[in-house]
Amino acid sequence: MKIKLITIPNLLTLANLFFGALAVVAALVWGDLRAALLFVAASAVCDFLDGFAARLLRQTSPIGVQLDSLADDISFGLAPAAVLFVAYDALPAGCAALGDGLLTAGRYALFVVAACSALRLARFNIDTTQQEEFCGLPVPANALFCVSLGVLAAEGEWALSKVALLAVACVMSWLLVSPVRMFSLKFHGFGWRGNELRYLYLLAAALLLAAWRLRALPAVVLLYVAVSCVRWLILRARGGRGISE
Repeated sequence: MKIKLITIPNLLTLANLFFGALAVVAALVWGDLRAALLFVAASAVCDFLDGFAARLLRQTSPIGVQLDSLADDISFGLAPAAVLFVAYDALPAGCAALGDGLLTAGRYALFVVAACSALRLARFNIDTTQQEEFCGLPVPANALFCVSLGVLAAEGEWALSKVALLAVACVMSWLLVSPVRMFSLKFHGFGWRGNELRYLYLLAAALLLAAWRLRALPAVVLLYVAVSCVRWLILRARGGRGISE
């Protein structure tokens, strides 16, 4: 079987990987968390464009699927964990009784975000039920939440302690591999019918971003999670779609 490596979608995926690697360097080497956020945002744009280009040019391929997941785990798994790792040092302990040893260990435990992102991506590749909705929190959404939260916490915009940051990272990691069905932002045409939830969510997100700018990013993701959880519980109660195996 002839495998074509160099295609426009694959180049966009590699751009995603490149920006993700720069985000890791920005966090761990430069200590510049805002630069890391910009690089993760650039990765997210490339991640959107590679799928769009693959469909437009009819260049979808098994290697593209695998390459996309490898790039995503760097950009949306390792990079956000690196940002949290650096932000952790700037925060107060939150619980002095834990001692320096446990607090230091907690810093390394933040890389659970990268591990659960890898599990989430691996499940997505083999789960055929995630065409219209997702099982678990999508890794780009989690990345934008973790990176923006890390930036805001390190700059004192959000009052968090080391213990609180670790707790948040654990909850988000669970959401990545959870059975919660989350709605997709892929539109079915541009009409209102069938897209009501997407339009309402995007309107709310736009209003939050206009009012709070960077501070709104974690709230936008939390709104997505909250709406998805309510939707999933309603669907479960009705016995319809939204129940994960």
